[in-house]
Amino acid sequence: MKALLEELLRSTRDSVRDVLPIALVIGFFQLVVLQRPIPNLETILAGSVMVVLGLTLFIRGLEMALFPIGEAMAYGFVRKGSVTWLLLFSFALGFGTTVAEPALIAIAAEASRVAADAGVIARSDASRSEYAIGLRITVALSVGFAIVLGVVRILKGWPIHWFIIAGYVGVVTMTAFAPPEIVGIAYDSGGVTTSTVTVPLVTALGVGLAQSIRGRNPMIDGFGLIAFASLTPMIFVMAYGAFF
Repeated sequence: MKALLEELLRSTRDSVRDVLPIALVIGFFQLVVLQRPIPNLETILAGSVMVVLGLTLFIRGLEMALFPIGEAMAYGFVRKGSVTWLLLFSFALGFGTTVAEPALIAIAAEASRVAADAGVIARSDASRSEYAIGLRITVALSVGFAIVLGVVRILKGWPIHWFIIAGYVGVVTMTAFAPPEIVGIAYDSGGVTTSTVTVPLVTALGVGLAQSIRGRNPMIDGFGLIAFASLTPMIFVMAYGAFF
């Protein structure tokens, strides 16, 4: 219990250190540049305390649960020796974490609202819901594909830079053919997929897998899955906009 409290105190100090620069920047521009008092100061201070506490508990939760689970699953599949089950798990992990990603849910809902206001889709709840769900499913499928591709790369020991180069070539090529209305959404989709839910589990999977395979270096082979998960949604969403 004492060790847990010490770890929580350490995490709290780290969270305060991480949040402090943001608070200083906002305070400087509000008080010095705009020369206006900070509105609702009590509410902002209370919210800041909640942010620090939430960030502290989130980081501790990652260290205690999500990272160990991801690495343990990777070890288990390597011991089982079934590539098929490993790839199925990788796809399901990428798809499931992305569908549940809060940032993706938010941007899909906002994109559907803007699309309805612009006349791209009908102004109805059903059309907006269908548009948002289609966008989320497309991004989730792309991330599932990306994780499978990244796992195959780790298993084979292929260098990552060729995949990244090919991915950016694909993004640039699709940008030339995709409807202009979908390009910005596609680019943002690549960013929001790699957030609070997806990153910890996917990173743990890659590192655990690289540690489990003889001849693989976790520093070289274990990372890179997040880069794949950022690139493929751009290509898939632009293809979704172009063909559907």
